[in-house]
Amino acid sequence: MKFDSVTIKDIGKALNLSTSTVSRALRGSYEISAETKKLVLEYAEKINYRPNPIALSLKERRTRAIGVVVSEIANNFFSQAINGIESIAYNRGYHVIITQSHESQEREKVNVQHLASRGVDGLLVSLSSESEEIEYIKELHEKGLPIVFFDRISDEIETHKVIANNYLGAYHATEHLIYGGFKKIAHVTSSPYLSITKERLNGYRDALEKHGIAYNDALIRYCNRGGMISEEVEDAIASLFKGKAKPDAVFTAGDRLTTVCYGILKRMNQKKEAGFIGFTNTNLADLFSPSLSAIRQPAFEIGQTATELLVQIIESKRPVTDFETRQLDTQLMIRESSVKKSAT
Repeated sequence: MKFDSVTIKDIGKALNLSTSTVSRALRGSYEISAETKKLVLEYAEKINYRPNPIALSLKERRTRAIGVVVSEIANNFFSQAINGIESIAYNRGYHVIITQSHESQEREKVNVQHLASRGVDGLLVSLSSESEEIEYIKELHEKGLPIVFFDRISDEIETHKVIANNYLGAYHATEHLIYGGFKKIAHVTSSPYLSITKERLNGYRDALEKHGIAYNDALIRYCNRGGMISEEVEDAIASLFKGKAKPDAVFTAGDRLTTVCYGILKRMNQKKEAGFIGFTNTNLADLFSPSLSAIRQPAFEIGQTATELLVQIIESKRPVTDFETRQLDTQLMIRESSVKKSAT
C-alpha cells in the first residue's frame, strides 16, 4: 500500500481555508489572526502533520535546520532544555542538530563553524566554561546568522538571551541554609568566566551580607569543568574540609557539579554531616539519602522560549534590532540534605 503523507492542501480542504492561509498560520505569520492560527495548529497536531523539509528548503532557500551548542547532553539541565527546543522546532518545521563542547572552547568553535558551514538557519548557544573570548560567534552574528544565547550567555553580542533567575535562586538557597542554622557555608561553583557563575556567586554573597555573615574567599572553590572531571571536584571538597575550619554546609552552583559533589561528600562519611543544597534538575533528588535539596531551573521552558525567539529572527521579513533578555524563575526544593541534624 502506498503511503500518502498529509499536505497543506489536505488541511486547507478539511478546514475550508486556502493553502496560503494554512501555510502562513503554520509559520506563525502576523497576517493571520490568532483564532485561525489556533485552529490550524490544533488540527495539524491532531493529524500529526509534519512539513516536507526538502520542499520547504527549495522554496524558501533555507535548510530548515537549527544548530544547538551545549556543554553536555547528559547534563540534566541541558537534556531537558533540548526537549524544550525540539518541542518548538519540530512543530515549526525545523530539524535540530545538537553538538557538545564538553566545556572546551576549541571544540565549541569547531562545532559553531561546522554548523554554520552546513547552512543552518540559526544557532542556539550555551557557552562552554572556557569561552571568555567568542570572536568566532561574533563574526557569524555580524554576517547575519541568527543567534540566541540561553543559560550561559555573553554580553558581547546584542541578541535575544534566555536565562534562569540565577541570582535569586542562589540567594534563596543560601538564605535557606542560614535560616536552618548554618553559618560557614562553602560555595562550589564552575568557571569564573561563565555568566551563571557570576550571577550565582553574587546571590550567595548578598544573602550572607543580609544576615551579617562575612564573605570568605577561603570557602569558595571553582571547578572549571563544572563536575565533568570528578578528580577536580574531589580536590575542591578535600581542600575545603581539611584542617579545623571546616564548612558546616555546602552550596553548589551547577547541575552535574551538584550530584558529583554530593556523592563525594557522602563517601567521605563525616562524623558531622554538612548541610547541602545545589542547582540541579535531576529527577532522582528524592532517591538520594538524605534526599537532595535543590534549586530547580525551568529548563524545558528555557529551551522553548529560546527556540521561539530564534524562529522569530529567522522568519522576520525585516532585520531584528530590538532584543531582550528573558529571565525565568527558579524553584527552591527543600528536602532532607539542607536540614540541620539535631545534636544527640
